[in-house]
Amino acid sequence: MLTEPQAAALPGCGLILVRPKYPENIGAAARIACNFGIGQLTVVADEPPEQERMLKMATHKAAHLIENLQIVSSSREAAAPYQFLVGTTARQGKYRTVEVKYPREVMAGLVPLIADGSRAALMFGPESSGLSNEDLDLCQFALTIPTADFSSLNLAQAVAICCYELYMAAGAVPPAGGGGQYANSHELEGMYEHIDQALSRIGFLHDTSRSYWMRNIRQFLSRTRIKKKEASLIRGVCRKFLWHSGGQGWVPPEREEGSGS
Repeated sequence: MLTEPQAAALPGCGLILVRPKYPENIGAAARIACNFGIGQLTVVADEPPEQERMLKMATHKAAHLIENLQIVSSSREAAAPYQFLVGTTARQGKYRTVEVKYPREVMAGLVPLIADGSRAALMFGPESSGLSNEDLDLCQFALTIPTADFSSLNLAQAVAICCYELYMAAGAVPPAGGGGQYANSHELEGMYEHIDQALSRIGFLHDTSRSYWMRNIRQFLSRTRIKKKEASLIRGVCRKFLWHSGGQGWVPPEREEGSGS
């Protein structure tokens, strides 16, 4: 028999809405986040959405999420604090960075990774187009919501389904200590930039094939669940290689904390 998850089951989890079109959808997402114990809401937008329209849907119970809403200019900035990102998509194809699975399966795999205090966010794209390939490059997990004949779900519906599945999965895993061991998105993106530079230097990457090979590399490395020290080690190796091959702008590895070089 299912036991009811604790209200504080998702203290390190957040929602990221990438360029939503309607402020009402942001308010509805805030209400859903509050329902399932998610305490952080970030919106990627060029300017702040209209607050009154958001508050109308959020209701007074989730008004604090709207008042503390984080507005950033890019998906990369929104993802930076999190160790794990779950991207939502209705599209599947060979150019996806990660394998697309159903919400219940994804959340079951995610929860043990965040039980130690690591942070995770669910990322949702614009209502009309969804997340781009570049957005999904930031994610270690990708999911699609199965439907019958009519496959279209609005943003709030998708948020509710994903938050519910995460909440229920979290209720089955006891909390653990020692958080912060996994590299966050900011650290991973820095690592991928160094890999890109090193592989470009030896001629492995070219302008015409760069996106294809880097997405394959991301897919391979994301399966290993890279930790902070490992990301720092890889960056140190790449910097050393760039320096020995005559690179410019190289920073000695000892300047980066925990590089091990």
